[in-house]
Amino acid sequence: MAKAKRRHVRDTWKEKDWYTIKTPVAFGDKEIGETPSRDPDFLVGRTVEVTMRELTGDFSKQYIKLQFEIDNVAGDVANTKFTGHKTTTDYVRSMIRRGTSRIDTPVIIETKDGHKMKLHVLAVTTRRAKSSQQKFMRETITELVNNIAVEKNFEDVIETSVNGRLASEIYHTAKKIYPLKRVEVIKSKVLD
Repeated sequence: MAKAKRRHVRDTWKEKDWYTIKTPVAFGDKEIGETPSRDPDFLVGRTVEVTMRELTGDFSKQYIKLQFEIDNVAGDVANTKFTGHKTTTDYVRSMIRRGTSRIDTPVIIETKDGHKMKLHVLAVTTRRAKSSQQKFMRETITELVNNIAVEKNFEDVIETSVNGRLASEIYHTAKKIYPLKRVEVIKSKVLD
């Protein structure tokens, strides 16, 4: 019986270098992780997800997940840009009870400095609303979000939508139309 010649397997893991991933300056230029790569160009385009608690240390913001995309590499540091955020599904489910209405309002906005974003606003009423009331609420929220976005630049819109100030502004205006239990910006996505 002939002996088979063993093939030499190249260990590609040893060829890789480690790169530190950092958040954009708007999020404090903080270190959010490390990743290995053979070539720094392979890192560009990778997405990284981090919770608000990991960034700020505030445990009450555990349900907010921020998404960043690596857009350039300088030395052994991979810099990112903000691409969106979302809240966990269990948090969204915890807000909705029997006898309430869930009003979802996706809004495409353009900021003062020309950036386009899609914000998904969720309003939860204290009791069941008629479809005509829900439609009017959606229209009001869309108009309100567009008016707020036109006045603010990209970083301000991101900050207010992630930390809850935008949802608070919407709540205080929209509760005059119909009694609301809660308003949240549950999702955002940068379109440009």
